[in-house]
Amino acid sequence: MKNRLLSLGTSTFIFLIIGKIPSSVALPPPEDIPEEVLRTQIITEARSPIDGQPITAAEYAELRARLAQSKFPTQVNPKLQELILLLKVRKLINTIVPF
Repeated sequence: MKNRLLSLGTSTFIFLIIGKIPSSVALPPPEDIPEEVLRTQIITEARSPIDGQPITAAEYAELRARLAQSKFPTQVNPKLQELILLLKVRKLINTIVPF
C-alpha cells in the first residue's frame, strides 16, 4: 500500500512539474544566429597581431606577409636544439617502454 501511494505521489509530482514547464525552454532565443549560418559567413575583419587594433582583411594579409619576410631569421641556440631533440627522443622511448 505504501509503495503504491509513493509511486502515485511521485508520478503526480512529476506530472505537475512537467505541466508547468513551457516547451520553448529548450529552444535558443530567436535572435541567436544558427551555427550553420555562422560557419558560411566570410570573415572580413581581423585584429592586428602586433597591437590588437581592428584592421581589414587586406591589411591583415599585408601585415602577415611583411612579418613573414623578416630581415632576421630566427635562430635557436644549438645547445637548446640538442636538448629539444633529446627530450623528443626521451618522450618516444617513454611511449614504447614506460618506466
